[in-house]
Amino acid sequence: MMAVNEGGVPPILAQKHYAQPSAFTPENLLREARRQKRITDAGIPNICILDPDGDIVRSLLARGEARLEAGWACYHTQLYSFSRDGIEFGIVGCAVGASYAVLIAEELFASGCKLLISVTSSGQIVPMRPPPYFIIIERALRDEGTSYHYMAPSDYSDADAGLIAALNGAFGGFPVPVLTGATWTTDAPFRETQPAIDAMVKRNLMAVEMEAAALYAFAQIRQKPVLCFAHVTNQMGRVDGDFEKGEADGSHDALQLIAIAADRLRSRLP
Repeated sequence: MMAVNEGGVPPILAQKHYAQPSAFTPENLLREARRQKRITDAGIPNICILDPDGDIVRSLLARGEARLEAGWACYHTQLYSFSRDGIEFGIVGCAVGASYAVLIAEELFASGCKLLISVTSSGQIVPMRPPPYFIIIERALRDEGTSYHYMAPSDYSDADAGLIAALNGAFGGFPVPVLTGATWTTDAPFRETQPAIDAMVKRNLMAVEMEAAALYAFAQIRQKPVLCFAHVTNQMGRVDGDFEKGEADGSHDALQLIAIAADRLRSRLP
């Protein structure tokens, strides 16, 4: 059978009508989920967290600090809530990858979220220092698929400049280094070839992760506040003893980071 090719444009870039509204909405999905699951319409915390590795969620549950949100109507995940430094948070664990992260982001904001913070484990590209450390992601290279359904093609998705500026000086006394810079978002971590990595080094991309480019494209188009951190925990398994994150699999540091960021940003919530 002859392949159909729209003027040399791959399918992921074809028939993208960016000005048109979505036919299928998270509000409609959640309405039907509530009906099927007999869940009453309930609010969620204003500030929510995506924890792709699930380490933060597991740590909170192990200490008895997280409560299951029975009003969360998502088909695919569980939402937990917890308090830290006087701030109430919602958190979803193990939403790995661009498409899954944006699916959950859509549903969180449709359910009442006002600010979303993602902290994802990432692999070192430019060797800034020995892992672990954090990066405030200013922009992310769009080497994934989801962002192209939200935003016309470009090299990068950018964070909201106001959110980045609000964190100036926030981590001066933090026990783990917190850098600021750009990352590479990929859909296929086991296809990071050496020539590709070399090209990313030339772009001065500090780390590779799987969600930020799509989350920032979603945030820009939907006009929602989203901030992404990369937790640089490894050198892609190329050294012995890799993937050591710190105390409680890095969750102690990540929670402290989130609390500081949320305290700075909550005054900007609508």
